[in-house]
Amino acid sequence: MWRIIPLAIVQSLFLAGGQVLLKLGMAASGPFSWSWSFLKTQLTNWWLLGCGISFGVATVLWMYILKHFPFSIAYPLSSISYIFGTIAAILIFHEHVSFSQWMGVLLIMAGSALMVR
Repeated sequence: MWRIIPLAIVQSLFLAGGQVLLKLGMAASGPFSWSWSFLKTQLTNWWLLGCGISFGVATVLWMYILKHFPFSIAYPLSSISYIFGTIAAILIFHEHVSFSQWMGVLLIMAGSALMVR
């Protein structure tokens, strides 16, 4: 059963990485609009291509995890991505993460640990 931990960590890294690339892609794309010209310009947005690849890898890993492990154990471990997302907010986007936000992440992780036990 311990095999799921490294798989869940790698899957969560790709999931959080895809979110980071999506945010970078949207920042590089200018103002958002529901027009064809906006969507057409996104076809050459390399950040979004990386986002799609990252989400694709995360999805394939998630499919493997779901095939080989109980859902009641696998799904709570997906919350590991909250840690990676919070760290990315600090390191990449230079955001301030408050104490209460860190407490929220820790409570989510504690709840996940209790569910997996």
